[in-house]
Amino acid sequence: MSAILSSLKLVNAKRQNSIDPVVFRRNKLNEKLKVQIAMAQAMNKGETFTVKRMRNVRDAVTGQTSLVEVSKRVKQWWFVNNDTKKIAVQIFYGNKVMDLAKGKNAVEVANGDELVNVLSKLQEAVLDGSLDAQIEQAADSVKARFAKCARQ
Repeated sequence: MSAILSSLKLVNAKRQNSIDPVVFRRNKLNEKLKVQIAMAQAMNKGETFTVKRMRNVRDAVTGQTSLVEVSKRVKQWWFVNNDTKKIAVQIFYGNKVMDLAKGKNAVEVANGDELVNVLSKLQEAVLDGSLDAQIEQAADSVKARFAKCARQ
């Protein structure tokens, strides 16, 4: 063995190809919450918020495809409750609202600044695993809808 290789620490390593499903779901929900936080911050500043993504578009005349940056439609997870005139924040997994506690699916906030703080706290709860049971339940609900579509 050469002097260079003998100076290095050689080990037998195996790359992990799959990620733990729980961690994958946490990361997925965390990314969605980051977008919601950025959207709430832009709303507080009075700015417009758009998410951009790259898309392949085929030219009808030449038939060539090219990458084009397009705006992605993002649905906000909060709304103003007409009865209380306060903002209600919900968490979506897929296109379904997650239950945060038994029979409770929203957090009530008074204004836009509090909205950003609540979204940040929800993000922390997702990352530390406090909402793993709710995420699992929502993921199972999404899986069940896909299984129903596959049978038909």
